[in-house]
Amino acid sequence: MYLPFLENEDFMNILTRLELWRKDGTISAEQHVHLAGLSRGEPFSFFFELNVLLYAGVLAFVAGLGWTVSTWSKQLGDVLILTTLLAVLVVCFWYCFSRAPAWSPAETPAPNLIFDYVLYLGSLTWSVGLAYLETRFQILSGQWDLYLLPTAGLFFFLSYYFDNRFVLSLALSALAGWFGITISHWPSHQDDVYRQYALSYSLLTGAAGVLLERHGLKPHFVATYLNVAANVLFWALLSGVFLQESNGAWFLALLVACGASLAWGLKRRQFAFVAYAAVYGYTGASFILLRGARDFIGVLGYFVITGFIMVGGLVVIARRFAREA
Repeated sequence: MYLPFLENEDFMNILTRLELWRKDGTISAEQHVHLAGLSRGEPFSFFFELNVLLYAGVLAFVAGLGWTVSTWSKQLGDVLILTTLLAVLVVCFWYCFSRAPAWSPAETPAPNLIFDYVLYLGSLTWSVGLAYLETRFQILSGQWDLYLLPTAGLFFFLSYYFDNRFVLSLALSALAGWFGITISHWPSHQDDVYRQYALSYSLLTGAAGVLLERHGLKPHFVATYLNVAANVLFWALLSGVFLQESNGAWFLALLVACGASLAWGLKRRQFAFVAYAAVYGYTGASFILLRGARDFIGVLGYFVITGFIMVGGLVVIARRFAREA
């Protein structure tokens, strides 16, 4: 049933125009189907938006749980807090293991709507529990690396067993922490040690993702591996470019990485990697070109003109990707 405020003639004009736009390449076939459905008054899916909101809700709940544990630990007592965390953890993992479908190396849909969120809640609760144990009792004397590597292993197992990319991102984050890449260190310790950690991590992560894809083991996970690896790699290279001296080699490495990211994005039709190449390359090149510049008007004009060109180019590429999808 089409929209009640459209007359039959208007309705047919809309469908005709949509068909012409599809043939001209102005909109993709997928966009044509979507817009034509809207014109007919067909239901519109908000699944993606609701999915993001529900994951954000789980994250907010765990953040509130962590705040409660850290703020009221003395009043509530260690026994009550650990019992509560353990109960949440056991219930979440019992629910997931008892309802999980048969494992397959291919992409496997969740058995029901809440399955993935329960798994995510259990994984985050595990992290909160470990943080509480070490903070309160210092079992390993603050050696967080000894927590991070087993936690990364657990999250990798859970992500592959239950086919969940959000838990895979937690595994990659824990592994990054074990490598020594922590956000708090970057502003104050821009040294070669952390750049080496970052480069090693990004190369290992990217190679692992591609290797697992080629062996058919959850091949749809490769995008998560490569997105994480690409961002860590580019940040490490940019930190080298931002050095006041001896940054020529780092800038050259950045250009090579941008070229590789651009080629990969165009070959695989993945716009994110094209955007990485453009944004990170633009940032590094702008720093080199404007280093020592004192003319505010000139610098402002540079960013206005080049920024407009870069954004316009990305829009054109994104539209082309959409038409060829």
